[in-house]
Amino acid sequence: MAEDDIYTKDGTVDIHKKPAVKKKTGNWKACRFILGNECCERLAYYGMSTNLVNYLQIRLNMDNVAASNTVTSWSGTCYLTPLIGAFLADAYLGRFWTIASFSIIYVFGMTLLTLAASIPGLKPSCDSSGCHPSGGQTAATFIALYLIALGTGGIKPCVSSFGADQFDENDEAERKKKSSFFNWFYFSINVGAMIASSVLVWIQMNVGWGWGFGVPAVAMAIAVVFFFSGSSLYRLQKPAGSPLTRILQVIVAACRKHRVQVPEDKSLLHETADDIESKIEGSRKLEHTNNFKFLDKACVETENDRIKGLQNEWRLCTVTQVEELKSIVRLLPVWASGIVFAAVYSQMSTMFVLQGNTLDQHIGPSFKIPSASLSIFDTISVLFWAPVYDRFIVPIARKFTNNERGFTQLQRMGIGLAISVFSMVTAGALEVVRLNYVRVNNLYDVENIPMSIFWQVPQYFFIGCAEVFTFIGQLEFFYDQAPDAMRSMMAALSLTTVGLGNYLSTLLVTIVTKVTTRHGKLGWIPSNLNMGHLDYFFWLLAILSVVNFFVYLLVAKCYSYKRVTGHLH
Repeated sequence: MAEDDIYTKDGTVDIHKKPAVKKKTGNWKACRFILGNECCERLAYYGMSTNLVNYLQIRLNMDNVAASNTVTSWSGTCYLTPLIGAFLADAYLGRFWTIASFSIIYVFGMTLLTLAASIPGLKPSCDSSGCHPSGGQTAATFIALYLIALGTGGIKPCVSSFGADQFDENDEAERKKKSSFFNWFYFSINVGAMIASSVLVWIQMNVGWGWGFGVPAVAMAIAVVFFFSGSSLYRLQKPAGSPLTRILQVIVAACRKHRVQVPEDKSLLHETADDIESKIEGSRKLEHTNNFKFLDKACVETENDRIKGLQNEWRLCTVTQVEELKSIVRLLPVWASGIVFAAVYSQMSTMFVLQGNTLDQHIGPSFKIPSASLSIFDTISVLFWAPVYDRFIVPIARKFTNNERGFTQLQRMGIGLAISVFSMVTAGALEVVRLNYVRVNNLYDVENIPMSIFWQVPQYFFIGCAEVFTFIGQLEFFYDQAPDAMRSMMAALSLTTVGLGNYLSTLLVTIVTKVTTRHGKLGWIPSNLNMGHLDYFFWLLAILSVVNFFVYLLVAKCYSYKRVTGHLH
């Protein structure tokens, strides 16, 4: 058998740093451990975060706005810390060791949160008038939450890319499986989320917060065991040194040569002599593109560029290095268009829960469903649409588009953005009906009006459907369009849209509250929602989503896909 057929062609190595053997490593046999790890880790995350807004209200005595803003700010941080983990993964540690080390921090955070909810002294004292947390008890909870935020920062940006690394994109059969992997990866996330939003939320509200947070802590420990169990099967991409240094080198070199003329013949631009492999570890060469021409000055070779035969990388860069930066710049408008979608998505853990708290939560005479548990319908929607998309929609779309993925990644994301508008419209319509019922029956001081909480199901279902198109499309798009040596960084960049979406939601709530409570008014989102206008907030998000969709169409139309050369040995 030829050596080309024995080893992978994408430069991956095994756990012992030897070239990865195709038949013994990677593919679905390695991915089952990654998917199992992700399922347990997401169960832990959502088991703790789905009902966090109620924990903050009940145990830490926060009002609606404070609890909502605390959750969205913390969630936002959880989606910004991946920039730290991604940098370490791409530059120094590699994805495997980054996931492994940050998982330990995550377990410490989950353990401290469980102790803060269950151990006398750390647990706030409660009586008939409510709970009375001390400054130290509140601090312990926040330390635990932000340890979890740091821990998740090393896992989130690496695990999807690490799973995709198990498929050699230079092998046609494996490349098709890679596209399918992202669907099943998101499917496994939502299996964990479904258990969290049903069983664990019920435990928290009916058995106790100690057990409710203890079970996710155990799930996280199991996730770590799952991950290490597959070590001998994994394919590892070698870290390529600091991507930030390479970016800065291009900017500095281009600025230094701002007066230099770029030659018409682009083959004269500086590049390594190797036909395929670039000088960046584990990265294929990128073909020259004609946009952002100012940056091309960084790879124009002048007489002063070589001193004593040594190349100064702060004066002369390769075409591939310049194209890395161009790839990132091209991604930024697509990235920005995901922020409003993420703000809509964040309503599931805040405004949807607060809206659900005002509705009748009973199933039968005695069983009461926590309002946070309704996010299970978002999960069910994802679990329904992810395989339907993979098994039915893609093959049908393929016949019309002649694209092996069915839709391009940009088309897929755009469909999701359009669907998200319907979620806000249905949430707003329900709130109009609810407030009308309150007004007609004079139920302003009633905590739970006699309207079933299951009227919220459509808004959760629409968000789940939009996720399958936008979030999975985004995962695949940022992995595919990222330079080979910057895939963790680009995965982290895509995740920051969720973080910034949470911050945008916090900002909107803060502005709306400040503006609408002027002159002694109660505002749109008072503590008693029966006296407010939450529907106006949902309409505001619907309008922002429509505007964002049309901006996205313009961005997608102008986008040009990256072009690579050959494969690695």
